[in-house]
Amino acid sequence: MKNIAFYIASRYLLSKKGSTAVTFITWLAVGAMTVAVTAMFVIISVFSGLEDLNKDLISNLHSDLTIKSNSGKTIKDLKKITTVLGDSKEISNFSKIIEEKVYISYNGKGDIAYLRGVDSAYVKVNPIDKDVIYGAYPSFDYSNEVIMENSLDNRLSIPVDTTNAYATVLMPKPGTGIINREDDIYNKKDIIVTGVFPGKDQLDNYIIAPIELAEELLNLPKKSAYQIVIKLKNPENADSVKQSLLSSLGKNIEIKTKEEENAAFWKMINTEKLFIYLIFALVIFITTFNLAGAIIILQLDKKEQAKSLVSLGFPLRDLRRIYFYTGILIVVLGIISGLIVGTALCYFQQYTEFFKANEILPFPVKIVGKNYFIVALTASLFGFIISWVFSKISKEYITKS
Repeated sequence: MKNIAFYIASRYLLSKKGSTAVTFITWLAVGAMTVAVTAMFVIISVFSGLEDLNKDLISNLHSDLTIKSNSGKTIKDLKKITTVLGDSKEISNFSKIIEEKVYISYNGKGDIAYLRGVDSAYVKVNPIDKDVIYGAYPSFDYSNEVIMENSLDNRLSIPVDTTNAYATVLMPKPGTGIINREDDIYNKKDIIVTGVFPGKDQLDNYIIAPIELAEELLNLPKKSAYQIVIKLKNPENADSVKQSLLSSLGKNIEIKTKEEENAAFWKMINTEKLFIYLIFALVIFITTFNLAGAIIILQLDKKEQAKSLVSLGFPLRDLRRIYFYTGILIVVLGIISGLIVGTALCYFQQYTEFFKANEILPFPVKIVGKNYFIVALTASLFGFIISWVFSKISKEYITKS
C-alpha cells in the first residue's frame, strides 16, 4: 500500500473509535467546521447580492461618464465639446446639467434642496422618468414644471400634478453692495410639481427641473452647463472612451467614470465586506481549535496502537502524518458539507425570499464561484496549520509508560 498513513487516518475517521467520547469530539469538530463554513459562505453571498442590489439602485442615477470643468463651475467651450461628443461612435446619448442648492418654500414651510436642471435628453442617459411613482415627468413645455424627491415633497406637503398649487424656489444672488430691496437678495421662481420619485439615498432632497429654470435662477447665459453626463453604447469601454475624450478635449475638463463618481460609496461597501470576511475568518480560526482537541483526544485514545506501530518499525514521520491526515480529512469533510448546506440555504432564500431585511425587501443573495474559493481557502489554511502543529507528536510521548 503506497500511502498507509492516509489509509489509517481514513480508518480512524470513519470506523468506530475505542471511546464514545472520541467519536463525539471528532464529529463535533466536523460539525463545528460545517457550521462555520456555512455561515461564512451565506454571509459573503449576501454581500455579493447587496453589491448587485446597490448597483441596480444607482444604475439610473449616475451616467457612464461625467464631464466637469477643471476651472470654475461652468464648462467652457461647450459647443466644441458637444460637437466632439456627437461625433463619437462610442457615445449613445449625452445631456447637459446645472446643479445648485436652493431654498424651496410652500405654504409657510421651507427646506434646503438640490436643484438639478436637465435638458430633454437627460432621460436617455439616466431614465429617471421610469422611477416616477406618482404624477408624471415634466413635459419640458414650460421651465417651471419639476419632479421632486418623495420625502422632500412630503415634508413640504406640496400637492402633485395640479396647476393650483405653486411652490417657490429661491436662489441667492452673488455680488456686493447695499441691499435696497428683496429682489437684490435672491432670484425666485414659482414651480409646479408634476410628479415625485424615490431618492434611493442618492438623490435625497433633489428637484429635477428643466435646465432653463436653473439658468434663470443663476443668471447664466443660455446653453450653459456645469456637467455633461454621457451614456455609452458599451459601458465596459468607459475607461478607454474617457482617455480618448481627454486627448480630444484637452486638459480644461475632468472626466469621471461611474465608479469614480461613487468611489466613496464603493469604498464603504468594500470595507464592510472586508471586515465581515475578517470576522468570519476569525470564527473559522476559533472553530479549528475543536479540530486540535479532536487530534489530541485521538492521540490519547490510540496511544497503545501507536506504540505497537513504532515497535514494528513504523516511522515516526508516518505516524505524525496519520494525525495530520486525520485533521485534514475532518477539515475537508467540514468544508464540503458546509458549502453544500450554505448553497442550499442560498437557493432557499433566492426562491422563497423567506428572510427579509425589512417588511418589503428580502435579503439579496448571489451565488458566485469565487465565494466558494474564498471560503474553502480560508478554512483549508487554518485547518492545515492546526493539523500540522498538533500532529507533531514526539517519540518520547509514544514510548514512555
